[in-house]
Amino acid sequence: QVQLVESGGGLVQAGGSLRLSCAASGLTFSMGWFRQAPGKEREVVAAISRRNFYTYYADSVKGRFTISRDNAKNTVSLQMNSLKPEDTAVYYCAAALKDGVGFRVPREGNEYDYWGQGTQVTVSS
Repeated sequence: QVQLVESGGGLVQAGGSLRLSCAASGLTFSMGWFRQAPGKEREVVAAISRRNFYTYYADSVKGRFTISRDNAKNTVSLQMNSLKPEDTAVYYCAAALKDGVGFRVPREGNEYDYWGQGTQVTVSS
């Protein structure tokens, strides 16, 4: 069983930045960040493979968010810049026991095996 512990959420004004981090207690392959806003379904934000560091971003965050990982430390981070009020959500770190195939990085929730407890990100206007 792999434990995922997130940190870095908080309150920020629109246009500001936050950095989320997630530490895994064991070996993981693809890792991703998902979010869920009140009354909305969970959606993928970004994901990254282990072997080749291929990345995937939701259209809504492209150019603003950057996902990165440190395989030696089993960590994944999400740098969020130019934050908007619509980015307000609980952000979840997720880890898969399989890596991506080819250039495709897992991006569906059911492709991930472990989930963190979530961290709140609130962007004020």
